[in-house]
Amino acid sequence: MEQNKPQINKLYFKAFRAVDDRAACMKFIEGHTHVLEIFGITKITSAKIDWVLNPDVYAVLVSSEENGKALAGSRIHRANGINPLPIEEAVGFMDDKIYTMVSERTANGTGELCGVWNSWEIAGLGVGSLFLSQVSVALSNLIGLTTLFGLTAPATHRNAVRGGFRVISEIGINGRFYYPKEDLTATAVITDELDTLPFAIDEVRNNILSFRANPKQIFQIPNKANDGFIDVHIDIAL
Repeated sequence: MEQNKPQINKLYFKAFRAVDDRAACMKFIEGHTHVLEIFGITKITSAKIDWVLNPDVYAVLVSSEENGKALAGSRIHRANGINPLPIEEAVGFMDDKIYTMVSERTANGTGELCGVWNSWEIAGLGVGSLFLSQVSVALSNLIGLTTLFGLTAPATHRNAVRGGFRVISEIGINGRFYYPKEDLTATAVITDELDTLPFAIDEVRNNILSFRANPKQIFQIPNKANDGFIDVHIDIAL
């Protein structure tokens, strides 16, 4: 499979509101489902597809050409008191304190970063889940959120901490749950200071603030798969 990887020199990060772009939603679902199937994961709340009808869901798609095949993606669900956040559905039956935590923050704007995935085509390029998460955190602030929840897998937990999230040790087993199946664990995280991200490392905070201040921008990053560069096109203006 490695030999058949496409040569990528451009990546487009495009944000959209789910109810405004059904075609983009279908691309997201197809890509996310495929990645989960590779790892044998079939029951995960962030993979449910009813989010396409939720007016408070926003997504980011990554492609190597404008409006091309989805190579990675993420979603922001804004809490609205009607549709439970994926983290509530995932762990609420194991610890109902998550409901209170979300409810207390809803009026001031809270939500969840979820459904973060990337395909094998862009693995190893240096843009993975960390870079996608930075764009998503910037988007969450642009849609009016002040706090943000997440449910991290072991592979993505370090990136969440680097991005200023803390473990919600008040729930689960010091924040950990056996999810999405008994032999896997997930850790609940939150940032209550989305505006300033005081606990994020400097590089991550600076990137997020840049995307927030300039939601449409183009820049280059080194391509870790070769000696070239990747032109990164950001468009999270809604």
